[in-house]
Amino acid sequence: MILASKSPRRSKILTGLGFAFKVVPTEAEEVSIPRAPKRTVTVNAARKLKACRALFPDESIIAADTIVWFDNRIYGKPKTLEEAKEYLRELSGNYHSVFTGVAWCKKGGALETKVVESKVKFRELSEDLIEKYVAEVKPTDRAGAYDIDESGGLIVERYEGSYENIMGLPVLSEFTELA
Repeated sequence: MILASKSPRRSKILTGLGFAFKVVPTEAEEVSIPRAPKRTVTVNAARKLKACRALFPDESIIAADTIVWFDNRIYGKPKTLEEAKEYLRELSGNYHSVFTGVAWCKKGGALETKVVESKVKFRELSEDLIEKYVAEVKPTDRAGAYDIDESGGLIVERYEGSYENIMGLPVLSEFTELA
């Protein structure tokens, strides 16, 4: 099986499930449709899968795209540390949604997709806490500038839904068909 992603968090999830897989970082043009977060992640995951499938037509493949969505705005990966800090300030004390679109195909099978949503409530974040967090975590490599699995306890008060989804790859029963 191929994971069309360079995300160490996604690799960690598949490894924990006992999957044998090969990581193939795949680049594809992404869309951002703030009023349609489910469509955004579905299109992006499907594009990544299709790019990977062009290289590996006879393999089972999983691809995913994750965004943080708050106040009709998509928070992807921040470009700078200052932008990451701004994301954290805006999310401070608020609930937001984490959407992950997953695209997969079995060997020789059709492309399938699913979107999973989880909710996250941030603590009230002081400037000192934001500085501490961005010093501990590489926020420019995370949707919404944070990683629940890496020092998440500093900023996350609680969550609802799939923890793995918040990490970037929900555990789906359909994955068992891919092994």
